[in-house]
Parts: sequence; structure tokens; C-alpha cells
Amino acid sequence: MQVKNRIPRERLNVGFVRRGYSRSGGAEAYARRLASGLAAAGHEATLFTTAEWPDDQWQAGLVVRVRANEPLAFADELERLHPAKYCDLVLSLERIWRCDFYRAGDGVHRAWLERRAQFDGAVQKFARRFGSKDHAILQLEKKLLGERGARRVIANSVMVRHDIVRCYDRAPETIELVRNGVRVSDFGPAPLKREAARARLGIAADEVAPLFAGSGWGRKGLRYAIAAAEKAGMRLLVVGRGKQHRYHSASVRFLGEMDDLRVPLAAADIFILPTIYDPFSNASLEAMAAGLPVITTGGNGCSEIIDERVHGSVVASPDAVDELAQALEFWSDARRRQNARPALLERATGFDISQNLAHMLDLLLSS
Repeated sequence: MQVKNRIPRERLNVGFVRRGYSRSGGAEAYARRLASGLAAAGHEATLFTTAEWPDDQWQAGLVVRVRANEPLAFADELERLHPAKYCDLVLSLERIWRCDFYRAGDGVHRAWLERRAQFDGAVQKFARRFGSKDHAILQLEKKLLGERGARRVIANSVMVRHDIVRCYDRAPETIELVRNGVRVSDFGPAPLKREAARARLGIAADEVAPLFAGSGWGRKGLRYAIAAAEKAGMRLLVVGRGKQHRYHSASVRFLGEMDDLRVPLAAADIFILPTIYDPFSNASLEAMAAGLPVITTGGNGCSEIIDERVHGSVVASPDAVDELAQALEFWSDARRRQNARPALLERATGFDISQNLAHMLDLLLSS
């Protein structure tokens, strides 16, 4: 696949790359929003994806199907398709062999493996020595980041940018920082919404309700959130998909997968995500937009926009259960939460999706 350096300015066709599809996937929703922004500006967007992506979920241009699902096979098949035949430049949200722009929304896999190893037991470490998928992802990542397969790289947090520089000796000036964004107006707090949401979920008016949301519970630190809730004497609400039988506790209530996070956010008082590694948690930003203080770790890129005891609390490590419990107790005070709400909304507004899209469009159209 030839990567182009000179782009016609009159009418661009941007190729988006994403393997697989999830109806609740953040990358999928982000790609659609950005493609819509390009279309509104008079440009086109071609999607390179696998069979799972529904035709009606891409309205900005052509959909080109890649007939391979595994990481290396997908990257190889995309090369054979020669995307330059279809578009002027390639923006990949996926690890592939080469592209004009790579948005590292999934973070740095090598850094994630390093952090995961700190919390794995002996059995887990032994089993993972034989994982071929990790090896394939690392091959692609090294090509993109270490061997300049990606002409330009976009990181969604300072943490991810530092990891790219550290792991792959990438020149910092080739890495653009564009933090995630959400549609803030979708999440604004309102007392009536809270009452209705609590009634729907069966939460008592005087119950302090911490919320954990996300799939991939091991990586996102659910066991530490449950342990902290137990110590603080609270019942943790959990939204997402995972193996519930591994998390036995009287201090947890599983709500299952929910397409709309606004209901549990409206019902909750505190958001907790003691993640091992999260490039930039959209759920944390959505919680801030809903007026909830966020308790998380320094392994979450979103922690970079959280001022301690202003927008929430940041602990150094997910297994610092005592610190997590103390943060829950601190934010259990209703007056503190009420006083924090204006600052939370102001900070979240600075990361509205409109600003993210404007920054991205400027990068793509001025390349």
C-alpha cells in the first residue's frame, strides 16, 4: 500500500480502517462521527472493515470489505486491496502495516502487556507465554510506531504519547495529542432524571451508589472496585459484560450490558474505574459530564484532566484498595458532590466531541 504525502485539497476521500464491529464500540461511534464531519464539509469517507460492520452504519461513503478477521491476516489482506485506489489518505483506528494517520485509541499494546504482568499470577503468566495474538499485535505495532509505517500518529493522552516514545523511540514531534471527546449535552445532570433513573434501577433515595462501567473487567480492575466498595460499606453497581461468577460479593449488583449509559450515570453518585491500563476512558469523561466525581488510577489517560478532590480522586495503582475505599468515603458526602458538580461540568465541556472533531478535521485536511 502506497502512503501518499501530497493530498488534493478540493475534495478529499479519507479511508477509515477498523477491524470488526461492536454496537457499543467507542471506536466505531467515533469513526462514524468523524466521517459525518468530513461529509458535512464536502468530503467523502471510505470504510475498510470486516463483514460484521452493518451497511446501514456507514453513511459517508463506500464500504470495502476485508475478508480476514485475525490481526495479521487483516493487515495482509488490506495491503492486497491497495487502499490508495479508493482514497486519498488512510486514517487507521486499527494496527495495520502502514497508513498516513494512525489513531492509537487502543493505546500501546507493549505498555499494556508490561502493566498486566505486574498484576498477573504465576499461572496467568505461564499461560500467556504462548499467546500468538499478542505476538501478532506487537509485530504490527512495531511496524507502525517503531518503523514509521504510520506517517503521523495521534495519541489520546499524554500517557499514550509517552509510552510510544519510550517503547518505540518514536520522535515526539510526529505524535499529535488529540484527547477523546463526548457529546456533553447528552449527560448533563438533572434532579428529575436522577429520581426516575433510581426508581428504574431500584436504588433507594438515601443510598450512596458508586458505579463501575465497562467490559474487560480484569483490565479495568473490577475486583479492586468491589474490594473498595466492601471496605467502604457500599453496594457497587456494575454495567458491562463479563464473567459474573468470578466476582462473588454481597457488595456488588450487576446490571448487565446497557446501550445507554445515561440511565446508570443519572442514578449513581460516584464513578469508580481502578483500571490497570486505559488509554483514555470515555466512560470516565461521560461520568464527569454527568456531574459525578471520578475515582480512577494513573493508568487511565483520563486521569490527566482530573484535579485531586476537585473532579475526583486518582490513586497510583489499582490494587491500592485502602486508598480507593478512602476516596469512596470522601465522595460519599452529598455536599462535597454538589459543590464539585460545576467544576466537573466545566472540565467536561472542555472535551466536548465538537472540539475533538474540529482538531481531527484540521489535521486531516492540512496534511
